[in-house]
Amino acid sequence: MTQTTLMDDVPLNRFHLKITGLTFGAHLTDGYILGSVGFALTQMTPQMSLTPFWQGMIGSSALIGLFLGSLILGWIADSVGRQKIFCFSFILITLASGMQFFVQSAEQLFLLRVLIGFGLGGDFSVGHTILAEFAPRKHRGVLLGAFSVLWTVGYVAASFAGHLALQAHVDGWRWLLASSALPALAILLLRIGTPESPRWLLRRGRREEAMAIVHRLFGSHVTLQEEKQQEQDGSLSALFRPRYRRRTAFNCLFFVCLVIPYFAIYTFLPAILREMGLDQGFATDLLLSGLLLMGAVLGIVLTAMCSRRGFLIGSFIFLATCLLLLSLLHTSPGIWLILLFAAFTLIMSAVSNLVGVFPAESFPTDVRSRGVGFATSMSRLGSAVGTLLLPLAIVNYGIAGTMGLLAAILVLGALVSIAWAPETKGLTLTDASQETPAVDKALSPNASTSTQHP
Repeated sequence: MTQTTLMDDVPLNRFHLKITGLTFGAHLTDGYILGSVGFALTQMTPQMSLTPFWQGMIGSSALIGLFLGSLILGWIADSVGRQKIFCFSFILITLASGMQFFVQSAEQLFLLRVLIGFGLGGDFSVGHTILAEFAPRKHRGVLLGAFSVLWTVGYVAASFAGHLALQAHVDGWRWLLASSALPALAILLLRIGTPESPRWLLRRGRREEAMAIVHRLFGSHVTLQEEKQQEQDGSLSALFRPRYRRRTAFNCLFFVCLVIPYFAIYTFLPAILREMGLDQGFATDLLLSGLLLMGAVLGIVLTAMCSRRGFLIGSFIFLATCLLLLSLLHTSPGIWLILLFAAFTLIMSAVSNLVGVFPAESFPTDVRSRGVGFATSMSRLGSAVGTLLLPLAIVNYGIAGTMGLLAAILVLGALVSIAWAPETKGLTLTDASQETPAVDKALSPNASTSTQHP
């Protein structure tokens, strides 16, 4: 008699790598889209006579769209399925990206980038959900967290493309922004035919369809672990019921506290470096790009080796210390500023891996897309507000005051993580998202090690 194996415990195979690649394609595109706008703004600002207000609006436009898309499409995906949104999101991204070439006003560009962000937000919610629902638990943390590497590759590619495009043509910013349509189209074509999540099908009562997909992809001996039945609630308010509200609050707050400093600083990096008295050129960009890539790879290693909780809390404390020192030492010799900024960049890139891990592991199948989407939407709302207000903060409070404010946000993230961060490493996806005794122990503020299940 053939021994039954849970889908959580199957060996890593080609399909896992394929669905990981298709999911991470969104992050590569997102990194490219968000990284390119800072370069485009330097050329379009004098051409279009952009005020500081419209610079902030365009800089934060994709983040505003991400907020809306994560919230709305993540909610819809729990009702209509993961696969439909998985493809729809990139149809929207591809079309809106290409149309950026033809904009004639700041308002038009703002609206197009909101649409791009809307598609990306929906894809973030569904992509991480579908990857978590297919991935074996042994490799789930690494697979979910490794998105940071591809995001960083996209961001770094945008910096190189930005330098080339702006030097090549007076309207290079148009070519730069519209070029994001190329990777988006490639990803869209590759996603056609992606299977639906068997966990979602099972929870909708479509067991035969779910098991057919499982057997086709992993073998006839593989089965799915049944999840505890909960009262069905298709609204976003389900996330705030007693069984979910703490994990909802944690995922939103830690996510927000990480991404506000990230997007605020790196969207307006040229202006920040100028205020700190540091020159930004190709060599500086190359150094920062290298640190971002090194940090992303370091994050994969630390996600595999460390507890989720310990990695997150330690990173918050380290990053807050870096920004506090930058605030206090902003008039010091350049070498100290460079070292502090390099350390901040390395660890920020590393810990960013966890924003793809915690939300996907925290919620059960019924509300997973909504949970991931809501946490992502709140983070993007915070990022958009931070990005919009950063130029004004530098004008009114200077670089020292601005860095101090961002350090305070990171301290808040550390306190939230100390109080509420769970430890989901080593759990099956079903156990990680349910209030079993093992998970209750993992959710304890004193938990510091992973909980293993046979």
